[in-house]
Amino acid sequence: MSDFFDIIHQYWMLFLVGQYPHGALGGLANTLLLSIVAMLFAFPIGIALAMARISPFKSVRAVSAVWVYVFRGIPLMMVIFWTYFCIPMLLGHDINGFATMACTLVIYESAYIAEIVRGGIQALPSGQYEASRALGMSYFKTFRLIILPQALYNMLPSLISQLVSIIKDSTLGYVINVQELTFAANQVSNQLLTKPFQVFAIVALSYYIICASLTWLANRLEKHIAQQRTKHQGAQASTPTAALTPEISQ
Repeated sequence: MSDFFDIIHQYWMLFLVGQYPHGALGGLANTLLLSIVAMLFAFPIGIALAMARISPFKSVRAVSAVWVYVFRGIPLMMVIFWTYFCIPMLLGHDINGFATMACTLVIYESAYIAEIVRGGIQALPSGQYEASRALGMSYFKTFRLIILPQALYNMLPSLISQLVSIIKDSTLGYVINVQELTFAANQVSNQLLTKPFQVFAIVALSYYIICASLTWLANRLEKHIAQQRTKHQGAQASTPTAALTPEISQ
């Protein structure tokens, strides 16, 4: 047990931020930064894909379906290699490993987020859409003001769970020399030589703490949303003449 504490005491800065400030940012900080950047960019793309998946236009639905099914049906490692070799060819110059992995995660995770968003939208009562359209609201205004706010609120636990998946997927950045937590652990292991189990056990524990904390948060949000939904349904039952939603009545 003392080996674990000795390794943490000696190399905690390398695990945490890599070689920074004497080199590039790495370690756990880079893992979290990469995951957050990927989530922020994949989220709007996922919303656009979800909107396309339920579009009334068949060609738009077909294109978005191809995107979703292709990237949900192939391993992430293949997408990493495609991005690593194709983006420099398209841009005409090399990009660093962080940017390559960020682009990969945005492309890959947008397909999963699209299905989360689509499921959230389709789970809403159809009367929400029909009532807003009956009030003269346009298709896009209906989704922007009525459908998406409710759907995104209900999808928060699933989106947090998807962030957990992104954090775990970011470990594959090691194969293209992204200086994240696994890369830092390998550096420590190469220096110690005889303690790989202890080093990677520390890394596994770090990932577990982060992912378990986010999973706990997702579960708490899910329970809170369920309670709010129950209260809302009870209020509607007690006032049957009320409007379908506060947004529509306004």
